[in-house]
Amino acid sequence: MTPAKTGASGTVDKPVNLTKYAWLSIAVAIATITLKAGAWSITGSVGLLSDAAESVVNLVAAVVALVALQAAAKPASLKYHFGRTKAEYFSALVEGMMIFVAAAVILVSSVERFLHPQPVENGLLGLAISTIASILNGATGLLLIRVGKQHNSITLRADGKHLLTDVVTSAAVLVGVGLVLLTGWDRLDPIVAFLAGLNIIWTGTKLIRESVEGLLDKTLSRADNKAILDILDAHTTEEVNFHGLRTRESGHLQFSSVHVLVPGHWTVQRGHDLVESVERELIAALPRLQVVTHLEPIEDPSAYEEYDADLMELRADGISPATPPGTPGPADA
Repeated sequence: MTPAKTGASGTVDKPVNLTKYAWLSIAVAIATITLKAGAWSITGSVGLLSDAAESVVNLVAAVVALVALQAAAKPASLKYHFGRTKAEYFSALVEGMMIFVAAAVILVSSVERFLHPQPVENGLLGLAISTIASILNGATGLLLIRVGKQHNSITLRADGKHLLTDVVTSAAVLVGVGLVLLTGWDRLDPIVAFLAGLNIIWTGTKLIRESVEGLLDKTLSRADNKAILDILDAHTTEEVNFHGLRTRESGHLQFSSVHVLVPGHWTVQRGHDLVESVERELIAALPRLQVVTHLEPIEDPSAYEEYDADLMELRADGISPATPPGTPGPADA
């Protein structure tokens, strides 16, 4: 589920249940396994066998995705203060590993069949059955990617990408089997299957990298960080500045923290009003963002701690991060 959001009318939108898409993926995986296993059994094609093996992996991945989405949908608790949205990264990581398993099965089967070629039987019927399975996978994969992007669910995006790699594999296998039928050269079947296996290894590598980056709290995208910096720049004056900006993403949620520097003679109310205004603008620009601000007196040297990573250094207008009054600037160095 995605968190409830406040709409323009002030009403709260209902959370979106994403687990139904995982159930859809499971149903499609079962259907494609049945179709592809049937195609392999009547043709004996190692390419179609590898295609069926990848669909088994799809089924396992879809079940993992369902479990992850159910965990990620649970609200924050006394034990998990920030929720369990990172469960989606574990799902994507498992799915990436499962892609490697499918690729290994394909590569090993291809080499064995290349060394010991066998003719393909009932090729046209096998091609027709496998084509139907590929259409199912392609349509489902595109739907999952679209919904995953809409709700920022790495689990659905990963599942969708996995299904599309299956479509690529199937297309390659269909071409290989078709060429075997046209040319009579049986070794074309395992050669095409081997190339398809290499392709899905690349997809699995990208998926695992994305999952690891999420688990390691990678910063928000360049576009989202720029949106935050633009808003902070708009509030920067001779009296107000910002530093210590950090962002991260956790599943469908985004997090940001920043220190706000204001004159020490300001009242608490005035400082509070400022940070409330800043937070409202940030959340309006990025509705999934959870913002933490820390108010500090701009004259106090202790407010200027150094940060290993401060996104304020990326300000587009060239304004440097906040420094204590009297600190020599670049022109004074």
